[in-house]
Formats: sequence, C-alpha cells, structure tokens
Amino acid sequence: MSPRAVGSLQDVIDALAPVTPESPLEVAAIFVALVLVLAGLRWLVGYLRSTPAETLRETLAEHDRISVLMHPNPDPDAMSSALAVGELAETVGTETTLNYPGQIRHQENRAFETVLDVNFEQIDSAGELDGDGVVLVDHNEARGFPGAEGVDPVAVIDHHPGDGEGAEFTDVRADHGACATIFAEYFETLGWEPEKPGADENGDDSGEDGGDGLPVQLATGLLYGIQSDTKHLTKGCSPAEFHAAEYLYAGIDEDRLDRIANPQVDAEVLDVKARAITSRTVRNAFAVSDVGEVSNVDAIPQAADELMKLEGVTAVVVLGEKDGTLHLSGRSRDDRVHMGKVLDNVVDDIPMGTAGGHARMGGGQLSIEHMEGIGPSEGVLRQDFTERLFDAMSGDI
Repeated sequence: MSPRAVGSLQDVIDALAPVTPESPLEVAAIFVALVLVLAGLRWLVGYLRSTPAETLRETLAEHDRISVLMHPNPDPDAMSSALAVGELAETVGTETTLNYPGQIRHQENRAFETVLDVNFEQIDSAGELDGDGVVLVDHNEARGFPGAEGVDPVAVIDHHPGDGEGAEFTDVRADHGACATIFAEYFETLGWEPEKPGADENGDDSGEDGGDGLPVQLATGLLYGIQSDTKHLTKGCSPAEFHAAEYLYAGIDEDRLDRIANPQVDAEVLDVKARAITSRTVRNAFAVSDVGEVSNVDAIPQAADELMKLEGVTAVVVLGEKDGTLHLSGRSRDDRVHMGKVLDNVVDDIPMGTAGGHARMGGGQLSIEHMEGIGPSEGVLRQDFTERLFDAMSGDI
C-alpha cells in the first residue's frame, strides 16, 4: 500500500464533507484525527518496505553499546557474523564487543582470528557481557555459561532451527547453509560494494567511507564462514550461498583465505582421526567410533569428517571424552538419517544431555556421571549408548 493509494488529506476531507459537523471544534478534531491516521499509514508503508538489513541497523542505532555474542567454541561462520554486526553497528555510532564463552580451539578457527587480526573477548558468565543490549549470531538461544538462561537478546540472526527470538529483531533462516550468507545479503541490499584487495597502498583494506564499501577483511571472513559451514559449498547449501559467494568474491584476499583454510594441523587431531578409523564399528553403511579421552574436543568433528570419506559409509557418529563430558559429532549424507534428530533422540532421556543440528550435521554433549545413572535416570552403559546410536540411525528410536 503506497501513500498515493491513501490519497491526499484534502481528498479525504472533501469526501467526508457531507457528514462533517458545523462546529469548528468538531471539524478541528476530525482534521487532527485524519492527520494522525495518515501519518500512521505512511509510517506503516515505510516499515513494510524496510529490508531486514535496514531494520537491524535501526535496532543497533537505538543502543549505545552492544555485546555481540557467539555460541560456545565459535567457528568461522559465527566469528564472521559477529564481525558483520560490528561493522553495521559502527555505521550508526554504536560501540560493540564481540564475545564468546568456551574456547577458540580448532586450527582453522585460531587461524581465522590470527590471519584476519580480529579481537574476540572470552566471557565466563553473563555478568561479563558489556553493553546495554545483546545480539546473538549463529545461534538463537544463549548457552554454555553461567547466567545464559537469563540473557534476553535484543536481536537474533541465525540459520539453525530453534525457538529463540530477539526482543526487537529476529531473522532465523533454517533453510540457509550459513549465518554469514544472511549478512552478505544484508550488505548487498544496503548497496555496499566489496572493496578491491590491496586498493589502499598503506595496507588498510577497511574502507574510509563509513559503510559504502565492504572491507576486504570482512568479505574474506564471510566467504570463509560460508565455506566452512557448507564444506566448501558442497553440503547443506541453498541458492543463497552461491549468490552470496558471487557477491563477496570480488572483495576477498586470496592469500589470507588460503592461510585460514590451510593452517598447520595439531598432532593430536591426526592421532584422533587415526583412532576413529581403527576403532570404528560399521553396520549397514552406518559407523560409530569411540575415540576415548581427548584434550582437544575439536578433533572429534574432524574425525567424523574423516570417517565420512570411507567408501560405503553414509552416516557416522564419533564420540570422545574430556573432563567428564562425552562429546558427540555426527555427519550424514543419507536421506534416511537426519543427524540432528538422531543425536537429539539418543540423549533425550539422559539428564543434562543436549544435542541437535541439521539433517547433514549434528553435535551434542552429556555428563558421563548422568549417563551412568546419577540423578533420576537409571543410566546407560557406554556400549549400550553405542547401540542406541545405531538404532537411531536405523530409525528404530
């Protein structure tokens, strides 16, 4: 509905002339009411025409300082999304801190932070969130630290299924392969053109025009965020990922992208991958492998990726233990196996157990003490838990 369709104020008054009271006060009251109605309609038209990017930027502008919160142990998709919020906030004069609970451990995640020279701040509790509002990226409900349940975000931008919402802005697109894709769309709809790598002779690719150019650092980060969450555009993609990659490509730094994607590999990661392969159990194209104790839990999903390369295997789950917690990581290329639902089902009746994810990829963790019977449950043996995984992948749970 456009302002033209509403018509001019005079047209409305003329149409009402036959029933307009003669009293000057009544006429004035009707006039004021009409002005307010038309103003409200014009505001509604403008609101309906606003893009999500414009609405998010307006939301950020209402706050002096925002804490951008990533999920525990953030990956490149979460980190690049946090950088994107920071860039948008800067254009409206809002200060930001980029926070995460947990740790940045995976070698690619550490390389992302180092190569792009960004500053993410670790928090141990909700009390350390610095700002008058919180924005969640790449997850829609705060988790993984004391006080998380009390965090009421002003905005949520995510691509995972869930019920979390922002008090002022929510954009959750479970059909997208990466959260970074959503932010690439934001910048494109705002008219930001990716800057050319090396355009600044002083080596500063961050742009000087306050937001008309997408900085090389951010374009590179967003593209790798998309690549990392979609296995380099081979799994879990939507058309939006390919469009976003096309938009971002002109502004990436190929050298930095290569350094992030191909960092040196931790020796334990190679060891855990080897243990996953040698200790695997395979049944009907499904594989489960318990790698035992690990010091680097990020080696577990990497081991799951490695098992998926085995010929004839269409779905895998790798489990490993650290500090009394059993960590699960699953992968599926089998249309019969929704990995997020599989892992959720196997931990459903175990207290303090959490799991979920997408059709192709899932993860979870549970307290080993609770799994063994502490609390209201009867407990389940490690071997029986492995049987549960096979049953769930077979559709029997």
